[in-house]
Amino acid sequence: MNLQQLRYVHEVARQGLSISAAAEALFTSQPGVSKQIRQLEQELGIEIFRRQGKRLVAVTEPGRHVLAIAARLLGELDNLRQVGAEYSSESAGSLTIATTHTQARYVLPPVIHAFMARYPDVRLSLRQVSPTRGCELVVAGEADLVIATEAVAETPELVSLPCYEWNRCVIAPLGHPILDTSPLSLEAIARWPLVTYDSAFTGRGLINRAFRARALEPRIVLTALDADVIKTYVRTGLGIGLIARMAHDPETDQGLGVADASHLFDSSLTRIGLRHKAWLRGYVHAFIECFAPHLTRRVIERALSETGSTFSI
Repeated sequence: MNLQQLRYVHEVARQGLSISAAAEALFTSQPGVSKQIRQLEQELGIEIFRRQGKRLVAVTEPGRHVLAIAARLLGELDNLRQVGAEYSSESAGSLTIATTHTQARYVLPPVIHAFMARYPDVRLSLRQVSPTRGCELVVAGEADLVIATEAVAETPELVSLPCYEWNRCVIAPLGHPILDTSPLSLEAIARWPLVTYDSAFTGRGLINRAFRARALEPRIVLTALDADVIKTYVRTGLGIGLIARMAHDPETDQGLGVADASHLFDSSLTRIGLRHKAWLRGYVHAFIECFAPHLTRRVIERALSETGSTFSI
């Protein structure tokens, strides 16, 4: 048994049981992957994968245990590398952040600017993805952390750290009647065509629940993955927009009026997701604390050492 075999079975499972995709991701040959998996199965005396002909079609019951152990061992191996890197070069390395459009566009720029000024030798990579995909990247070791509102707390492989709460606002072209409605109500919003976020993004579930609680059915004419697209179509007159309050910028959103809607919806919570038991370089701790000052190194290390996935401050 060797680490290469564990990497192969782990990657095959991650690639949806596709040996060819795993071989491509690992820069090796498909026959080589198959051979190593067979050798591991023979040594363990079990089948990790169920087969139909040459195809892998499922993970066996003992295979699930093997994959869980492989994931832990590979994670610890990555931690060993991080420890070595931490003490050989404390202020140089790489940091990959997976996050959503709203965070990348409206929240992170000043944080990243301050971080890069402090750590100029760190290669920072920002991957704009859906919340679910961001969690997957961290679990797979392809990103160091994910920043999102959805999916983080529901991903058992991640430790979920609360960052900040936020709520929503309505936007509309200047002069639109919705901007003069006082007090703003869900009934008033439901009278107009609505442009808002796709169901996988930015607290859309809270929006749906608020309308359902009042037995209302909003006329959603367009859903989008980010606030900039929503603003574009609001400007065309397609409908009024419902966006994260932080996504409204008075300087760049000229021609659009805004009405606070925080009293109509429950607040959403943006979280950081980290792999369980991960060893974080010092500059990763510094980035997190710059983004969420209450998440000090001591707090993060305590959260990573605990068994639960959702951590309360």
